[in-house]
Amino acid sequence: MTEIGRAGAHDRVVNSLGAAIVNGDISPDDDLDMAALQERFSVSRTAVREALRVLAAKGLVGARPRRGTFVAAREHWALLDADVLRWRFADRVDETFLDELGEVRLTVEPAVARMAAQRRTDRDLADLEDALAAMRIAAGRPAVDHVEADLGFHHALLRAAHNELMAQMATAIEAGLRLRDQFVHATLTSESADKHAEVLLAVRKQRPRAAESAMRALIERSIADVELAKKVHGEQAGP
Repeated sequence: MTEIGRAGAHDRVVNSLGAAIVNGDISPDDDLDMAALQERFSVSRTAVREALRVLAAKGLVGARPRRGTFVAAREHWALLDADVLRWRFADRVDETFLDELGEVRLTVEPAVARMAAQRRTDRDLADLEDALAAMRIAAGRPAVDHVEADLGFHHALLRAAHNELMAQMATAIEAGLRLRDQFVHATLTSESADKHAEVLLAVRKQRPRAAESAMRALIERSIADVELAKKVHGEQAGP
């Protein structure tokens, strides 16, 4: 088998098996038989082993001597892994995830804004100004443009907080934010950019409480957008 062929087989097993686990088609604690997986996917033992290694890194599978490989309990899953998120949203909207994401953002991002107001440098301010300008340019454009512009602002704000642990957390939830924006289908407006500008103003003037308050208001608006989208999706689904 060629290198490309092996890579394709490996990816096929990872995606198919990962989605089956995340969506409940295979239950936690179920055993995974290597030979059965080889036959099911018509791939080599090496491809199956490599795929299981990838899924183990995401917390989806585990292994024990004598027992072999099995599906791990949900509590061990890397729920903010980009692939896990993609599998969760592939066929349906996971509203529980969207609710929990809103709670995480409401806890983390106002604190990030407060720290940014205390620690920002001139370079940080320049990056935030550039990000805000990109948001204003993206207003009214397709969703993909405003999502990238919005993420750019939040990344710049995070860098301005100068906290490496916060940086790791924000990187983890980025994939979740992308999926959230796909669900909401909101278009970036001048009003949204103005809300971000309020955060930037407080950061520039080094007003931690004002920055925290402005970011909290922004996240609460985002949560409200999700709730509205849920209602719209529910009405479209119909009785």
